[in-house]
Amino acid sequence: MRKLVKKITAIALSAVLIGAAFAGCSGGGNEGTTNGEPTDKTYTVGICQLVQHPALDAATEGFKAALTDKLGDKVTFEEQNAAGDSATCSTITNGFVADGVDLIMANATPALQAAAQSTTEIPVVATSVTDFATALDIADWTGTTGTNVTGASDLAPLAEQAAMIKELYPDAKTVGILYCSAEANSVYQANVVTTELEALGYTVKSFTAADTNDVASVAQTACDESDVIYIPTDNTIASATETIDPITSAANVPVIAGEEGICKGCGVATLSISYYSNGYKAGEMAAEILLNGTDPGTMEIAYVDPADLTKEYVADRATALGTTIPADYVAIDMSEE
Repeated sequence: MRKLVKKITAIALSAVLIGAAFAGCSGGGNEGTTNGEPTDKTYTVGICQLVQHPALDAATEGFKAALTDKLGDKVTFEEQNAAGDSATCSTITNGFVADGVDLIMANATPALQAAAQSTTEIPVVATSVTDFATALDIADWTGTTGTNVTGASDLAPLAEQAAMIKELYPDAKTVGILYCSAEANSVYQANVVTTELEALGYTVKSFTAADTNDVASVAQTACDESDVIYIPTDNTIASATETIDPITSAANVPVIAGEEGICKGCGVATLSISYYSNGYKAGEMAAEILLNGTDPGTMEIAYVDPADLTKEYVADRATALGTTIPADYVAIDMSEE
């Protein structure tokens, strides 16, 4: 009888252990994936966007679309805008950490920097960031961060944009670069494009605004001292194009912009990326992390596909300035402006 009891006990214990093993493999009722597809788990993603303007808005929409395509109703978004203030970015990302979100999307460099300082555990996927090494102060850049951060770069084709200035304004002597000195990635772009423009024979001057309060006076000085103005992908300037446009228009100084949104606001031409596509790529990377557990530190930063670049121009401004636009440029639809 005692042997029989021992045998029954052993069988019961084996059943418990086997059941526990299966439960461990499945990850429980609210977790786990099957071939990269969500089961019963739901995800909360915190979105920190630096400021509202068309480029960043498009990137956020692309990001959300990609995750929704992959996860359907299994993902919810906590979306917050910092209204251009870096300190507010930190408040937002610290709040996401306190809430225990599954992933943070950082839209623009200050948002990325804030998120990286807020957490080393929660995955951070960034978009609308020009140079991740500069943003994160990584000296020995290998293409991956080695941390909880990855994302999609919006690095503009700076050499090609410099060549665009030469193509459209070959007789210009001085090019002024207008940007915000507080944005690390704008400083990076200004340094790179200065080298490219000087190689083309231009004199280059930098005109920097500390914030939107300085933009009008700095833009006026840039017009007074430049034949052409170049504006990189700068969030402060992008949010102040309504201030810049009447100043540059009155001075008859053309603006070549780093992206379409700035070009719509105050520019003549741009070689622009699609910020929606940039955000969508970041969203795909986020899905890979959430669904498959991929380590963001090992994921290479995604860069713009040259096939997605388009030479664009604003017809009314080109006409007003007497600028001849080559046939391979596409007119920007300004009907919504």
